[in-house]
Amino acid sequence: QVQLVESGGGLVQAGGSLRLSCAASGRTFSNYAMGWFRQAPGKEREFVAGINWSGGSTYYTDSVKGRFTISRDNAKNTVYLQMNSLEPEDTAVYYCVAAPPIYLSSSYYSEGSYNYWGQGTQVTVSS
Repeated sequence: QVQLVESGGGLVQAGGSLRLSCAASGRTFSNYAMGWFRQAPGKEREFVAGINWSGGSTYYTDSVKGRFTISRDNAKNTVYLQMNSLEPEDTAVYYCVAAPPIYLSSSYYSEGSYNYWGQGTQVTVSS
């Protein structure tokens, strides 16, 4: 069982930065693929970023490439999402997710690949 707790959300002006953190419980954190999804008001939940167990492979949705960076610290059981050059369109609830090892790259983008979800943290970007 893995429990995920997000932090770091808030209100920021367009062009600003935020860093989200996700603290995971469980002794096997380093075995899990991790990621972030988001859901904006009135929209479907969408994949944002994913990272494999070692941090050696990362995946991003096109709209955040070059602006967001996902990373992890297995010693601290924590995954991060550094968000730069934020835009109003990034406003959403951001969810941390975890999955047993994912071997197919395309699977990182699918909600169904992830067994565990955090409660979410609100990110609001003002124009």
